[in-house]
Amino acid sequence: MDVLAGNWRKRREVPVVDAELDLVVEDAGGEFCGAVVGFEADAVVLEDRKGRRRLFPMLPAAFLLDGEVVTLRKPPASAPAPQKRRTASGSVAVPGAPARVARAGRIWVEGLHDAALVERIWGDDLRVEGVVVEPLDGIDDLPAAVATFGPAAGARLGVLVDHLVPGSKESRIVSAVTSRHVLVTGHPYVDIWQAVKPARLGIAAWPVIPPGQPWKEGVCAALGVAEPAGMWRRILSSVRTFHDVEAPLLGAVERLIDFVTEPGE
Repeated sequence: MDVLAGNWRKRREVPVVDAELDLVVEDAGGEFCGAVVGFEADAVVLEDRKGRRRLFPMLPAAFLLDGEVVTLRKPPASAPAPQKRRTASGSVAVPGAPARVARAGRIWVEGLHDAALVERIWGDDLRVEGVVVEPLDGIDDLPAAVATFGPAAGARLGVLVDHLVPGSKESRIVSAVTSRHVLVTGHPYVDIWQAVKPARLGIAAWPVIPPGQPWKEGVCAALGVAEPAGMWRRILSSVRTFHDVEAPLLGAVERLIDFVTEPGE
């Protein structure tokens, strides 16, 4: 038998696939999975479900598609893949969708700054879902306010609380809210300002303010800003998408939106 006969040395051909935008692939090592969001020179940019992006050279057999080894190539410039517009929260936009009639349910936040930040990121989603966000003047009277609202199966209430950590004043107040039609979530930050990533403001970290000192005023003094209103304008203008805020805030708000939009029991 002639062992050299035939094509025994020939390797299985690796398919070449156009790297269409939103195509989900893994690197060949299986360490990163993400959707195609762009290109840089001869490399593809992948973004995972948490918003993290990495650049990968488009080398032969460098990716996995549905578990199969493939080679990616940049699509022809004459036939660009259609792009899906994303809202600031990262969800797929619904072009031309009218605002839904407001639900009976509500999301409460602690103050005007919280409401403005939620609107900046989730405004499109909230209008499509018909969810109204209302600012409170703090949560000291939260149990009484909840009782007045009268949450029910068709009128769920979500509450976003600052500095909701074990042992805090906020946690003690929240513990008095027991209705199954109310969901209270929160983040660990002293103020909603702190939920914005400091890098967006060009600082390494938020200043540490000693207990007993007004937090916002202390931050302004440490950063050389004259007054809180000016600092807030700087903070809000730095936020464009969900990438600009910390994960605990993202998770807390997403849970509230899911809760108040669930079908009534």
